[in-house]
Amino acid sequence: MAFKVILSNKGHPEYGAATIPLPIPDDQYDSTIELLNGLGIGDAAAQDCRVDETLFSVPILNRLTGQTVNVDELDYLAKRLDSFDDDEVVQFQAMASTLCLSDIKDLINLTFCCQQATVITDFSDLEQIGKNHRLTLNGGTTPKEEYQTLDGTQEALNLIQSGAGVVTPYGVVYDNGMKLEQVYDGRHLPEYYYGDCVVSLALTGIGQPASREMLYLPCADSKILRAVQRLGAQKPYQCRAEVEMFGEVCDALWCLFMEEFELNEHLYALNRLARCYEGFQDGDMEKFHIVFDTAWPKTPEEAAYLVENLQDFVAIESISTAQEYGQYIAEEMRMDAEVLESLDFRRLGQRRIDAEGGVFGDKGYVAYKGSQPEIQEIMARHIPSGQEPQMGGMA
Repeated sequence: MAFKVILSNKGHPEYGAATIPLPIPDDQYDSTIELLNGLGIGDAAAQDCRVDETLFSVPILNRLTGQTVNVDELDYLAKRLDSFDDDEVVQFQAMASTLCLSDIKDLINLTFCCQQATVITDFSDLEQIGKNHRLTLNGGTTPKEEYQTLDGTQEALNLIQSGAGVVTPYGVVYDNGMKLEQVYDGRHLPEYYYGDCVVSLALTGIGQPASREMLYLPCADSKILRAVQRLGAQKPYQCRAEVEMFGEVCDALWCLFMEEFELNEHLYALNRLARCYEGFQDGDMEKFHIVFDTAWPKTPEEAAYLVENLQDFVAIESISTAQEYGQYIAEEMRMDAEVLESLDFRRLGQRRIDAEGGVFGDKGYVAYKGSQPEIQEIMARHIPSGQEPQMGGMA
């Protein structure tokens, strides 16, 4: 579900207001923060954004109007609610009403436990009410045989006659003993995978292992610095970074993330890598694997140079000799059978290799045909002894 909120600077209303979409799209995050900064708000940690108006499809959130909140915790709450189904939204609103919650910290914490409550919005089908209640008590699952044999009507009557129900604008709610736990401490947002993620990293303050911020790569670059600032630091190298989760990445790239160098010194390069990896089209991933396993970049920065310039590479899988490359070229050119019989494939392949400055790697043949000096330097490490870069390749 999409939300919008109008934010302003409580101390300087004359600065104007900004309408912010929630959840904030990743490609709009940096510009959104810049917009808020122009109003003198949008700090990484402070609750400095006054909520002038909420344009939500979840009415209970109107309670935020007039409060000052942090933009990232507001975005986090929107992401949590966006992942809810209709029943969970009803549970959230009914329990927020019952507990008289209005503080954003409490509302965020409620998203982690509101599913424990039973809410009745229609009393016309007692059998289904009882079955749904048992599902709720069991955390959303019940063995099929137990569910089918359950006397839902009696279950519902027992619940209703308990007198534990609280009438709210969203239905009659039974909390089932739910406790509002402090998952969110008001500063460090709990781990939560909202969208696709290539790799996630946990940042901790040096000397403060209990303080923890999550980064889900790829992300807007400004999110990296803001996570660092919430840990009380100013630069990534002042924090400790550890890999928490990997998506489907090649073994070589996985090893690069897990090398002994300090990840916190390479966060922006790792983010560039993850962004390119997420945007791969058909064939790009395999091409990158071939290039990677040939160039063997030593740092995330070198790997980022490779992937960002992937279009400038020739990468042919499973070719390991000039003879095989010559045969590949001939097939691509669709030469006549008579020509093929008289062709020296090894010589044809070697001439092309010399012209392109190509090399054979673990997974195939690779040649760089661009002009970036950083990449030329990386590839030059793998040119066989005595071979000079050619004009058609690494000029």
